[in-house]
Amino acid sequence: MSKLHEALLYEQLPENKVRCHLCAHKCLITEGRRGICQVRGNHGGKLFSLTYGKLIAAHVDPIEKKPLFHFYPSSSSFSIASAGCNFRCEWCQNWEISQEYGEESIDGTAETPPEAVIASAKRSHCQSISYTYTEPTVFFEYSYDVSKLAHAAGLKNVYVTNGYMSREMIDLYSPLLDAANVDIKAFTDEAYRKYIGAHLQPVLDACIALKQAGVWLEITTLLIPGVNDDELQLKNLVQFIVENLGAETPWHVSRYFPHYKFNAPTTPLASIEKAIEIGQAVGLKYIYGGNFQGAADTICPQCQTVLIERYGMSVLRNRIKEDNTCPVCGYKLAGVGMSGK
Repeated sequence: MSKLHEALLYEQLPENKVRCHLCAHKCLITEGRRGICQVRGNHGGKLFSLTYGKLIAAHVDPIEKKPLFHFYPSSSSFSIASAGCNFRCEWCQNWEISQEYGEESIDGTAETPPEAVIASAKRSHCQSISYTYTEPTVFFEYSYDVSKLAHAAGLKNVYVTNGYMSREMIDLYSPLLDAANVDIKAFTDEAYRKYIGAHLQPVLDACIALKQAGVWLEITTLLIPGVNDDELQLKNLVQFIVENLGAETPWHVSRYFPHYKFNAPTTPLASIEKAIEIGQAVGLKYIYGGNFQGAADTICPQCQTVLIERYGMSVLRNRIKEDNTCPVCGYKLAGVGMSGK
């Protein structure tokens, strides 16, 4: 077995049991067992992270890939992941590294020191480090250590997450977290329980807590026929965003393609268009389509001028002024570093 790193955010209980307080599952783990994420284990009555520094992905990505469209547009983000996830989505887009990985592959992976991540990010001229691809909450100890060094080096920290983190984790980490994209996968608890193995409310609570902590927040929904594409769900989801996170919160509506264990048909473009119409009617100011070409431009909510022109994840033109305002009407755009300068 590889070197173990003691976990944060857990309590020791009688009979060598532990209670993990990292995510909303709050797993009770007995001696020799692991939590739902399968990468945090009880050894001798203590909880350990089993994947600390065991990176299974490290790439330079455009920040738009996260997707974050209102956080330093066109910048590069050094993106890392370890194995594991606390969800069991039947349509998982990265199932090879989040769902079906072997313990041998984890043990056989060399540990990357946090300092090496910072060095790679600086060498690659990245403006941020993204904890992504799998669920970053489950490798929190490592992302926490990297994040402290990132801030010291002038880099931003980004979480691409399912939002199932606990309030304790948010309170500890939010001073280091600059931006997050939270995937709200459906807007009924039934869908979360049936397809994901979780509950909806903790995700919503986390979104509110992140917003209150000053983290720049964008929301993504993978629109899946028969699961989350009905008008009532979408209207309720958008109303939640507007009423609790603010109408300026960007919403990314992504097209689904059959993947992993789920075989719903590919999302019709008409469904994406309908979702965008619903979002606009409720009052969202920034709505983007994902996984297809189109609906990627940032448009001034006041004068309708195209301010950031995109093709896929590439920024072709950015007209926003350095003070985040529209050069035509002076409207203040929501976001961080929107001019890209």
